[in-house]
Amino acid sequence: MSELPFTLDQLRILKAIAAEGSFKRAADSLFVSQPAVSLQVQNLERQLNVPLFDRGGRRAQLTEAGHLLLTYGEKILSLCQETCRAIEDLQNLQGGTLIVGASQTTGTYLLPRMIGMFRQKYPDVAVQLHVHSTRRTAWSVANGQIDLSIVGGEVPPELQESLEIVPYAEDELALILPVSHYLAEKETIQKEDLYHLNFITLDSQSTIRKVIDQVLSESGIDTRRLKVEMELNSIEAIKNAVQSGLGVAFVSVSAIEKELQIGVLTIVKIEQIVVNRILSVIYNPNRYRSKAAEAFSKEILPLFSSLNFNPDQIKPLSKEIPPIEVVTNNGDET
Repeated sequence: MSELPFTLDQLRILKAIAAEGSFKRAADSLFVSQPAVSLQVQNLERQLNVPLFDRGGRRAQLTEAGHLLLTYGEKILSLCQETCRAIEDLQNLQGGTLIVGASQTTGTYLLPRMIGMFRQKYPDVAVQLHVHSTRRTAWSVANGQIDLSIVGGEVPPELQESLEIVPYAEDELALILPVSHYLAEKETIQKEDLYHLNFITLDSQSTIRKVIDQVLSESGIDTRRLKVEMELNSIEAIKNAVQSGLGVAFVSVSAIEKELQIGVLTIVKIEQIVVNRILSVIYNPNRYRSKAAEAFSKEILPLFSSLNFNPDQIKPLSKEIPPIEVVTNNGDET
């Protein structure tokens, strides 16, 4: 072929249709008309001389050729974005974008603090925070959609050899109680006391739940004897339930700083048991690492590795800057 039979706009349209499942929703997501999308697809199919969609069903389904073009098209678009960001880096952090990923708990409670300190030093860098499950954010790092990510779950085995996985910090999962609880005045409790408490937990498939059960089992606790009063789908819901006196729970210490400060929750230690999980930072060593990502890794990450962050370290910025763009879902709390 003397000329490429497709344009970047056509690849963007193909990707949008595959993601949205219809020409109309794809057009809406791209802020163009549906006829314009249909015309671009028709031109693309004529240029390639193959059908890209099966048009018999209600949902736009890719043909085999369509799937093949989408696979390569996503790589092409990702490299285009990477190229633009590399060129932006020539401005030496006077612009550009930092895209950070995180699993749910770290993305909700830890990353906003880190990004706050980064924005103090580099207010002209636009920052995006993508909060998803460990599995999804790891794939985003592998695909070059995210610069780096901090996760608390296990990186998918099929990605472990291709990604750089750096142990970052120990995240303590503390036993929290309402301040009115009969054990709240004690500094430590015995293992046997756990069997008499009503627990509020995340879903049994949650990574944090599995970590807690594993550590407790290794410490001689029979998790089958623990009384689970209710299962909720978010850390915030769990904290509110504990605060209301409905039970006790294990949550990350990074998630309860405010509640401890204002005195609505308390922590109690368990004799000879510390429930920790390892947070890891993941990179793709085969992708371009922007100057913004390098600065975040070298200047911000070391300050938080102990998780003993002092909120007084963040001072108001001297100039107004755009808010952080956050992309999230209601997935697994990992």
